Amino acid sequence: MVVCEKKEARLSTLEKLAGIYGDQWVWISFEPINKIVLHFVVGRHTQKNADALVQGTKDRSDGHMPLFTRDELKHYDDALLKAYGVKQEIPRTGKRGRPRNPLCLPPPELLYAQVVKRRRKGRIVDITARVIFGSEREVAEKLTESPVSQHINTSFVERDNLTLRHHNRRLTRKTISFSKKQERLTRQLHLSLAYYHLVKPHLSLREVVQDGEKKKYLPRTPAMAAGITGQIWTMEKLFSKNVLQPEG
Repeated sequence: MVVCEKKEARLSTLEKLAGIYGDQWVWISFEPINKIVLHFVVGRHTQKNADALVQGTKDRSDGHMPLFTRDELKHYDDALLKAYGVKQEIPRTGKRGRPRNPLCLPPPELLYAQVVKRRRKGRIVDITARVIFGSEREVAEKLTESPVSQHINTSFVERDNLTLRHHNRRLTRKTISFSKKQERLTRQLHLSLAYYHLVKPHLSLREVVQDGEKKKYLPRTPAMAAGITGQIWTMEKLFSKNVLQPEG
């Protein structure tokens, strides 16, 4: 959670209705194999922002449906159905009245599991998992194929949240470095994530190369691991290149 303009307790009624001041959240869609942030949204805990995050993730993926894991935030169930669901028309009964709206059903390949945390006096005392879409057997089979984890968890995105706080002063807690406008916070996140993806090598993504009897570890950034670029960028290149165009 971050603060825009002023603390939540100091907002006027109109500022609370606007929804762009006070407490804000950075919604993150994270791919743990290549350490890629697929999409992010800045805003409050609303269904609209959840829909934008999941739809943005779908638009930036290669079309397949990964195993989604998240905490108990209720908005993700509907957001996943809106982005990936299949509409099923309800047949007319022949009776008078407006026809019923079509149902939105999860396709068989959509797998979604939640991490459920039970707290006592503010402290986590128990963590369990719950499968929302798909079956427990299908989720378990999917996890056995994962090269990074065989358990339902949110630890990867939580660790990435810590990385974002290290790279972006505006996300640091209890300081005066917070953003005065939501738009500026979003732009700063784009900049810090460009540095994260293209400039800074990730230790766990090193490529192992055999050099005779010795091993060499070649540094790689998340963008290199994902095949987006073939080299570590410099800050000079980052600020001088149009990153919206594919690298040629």
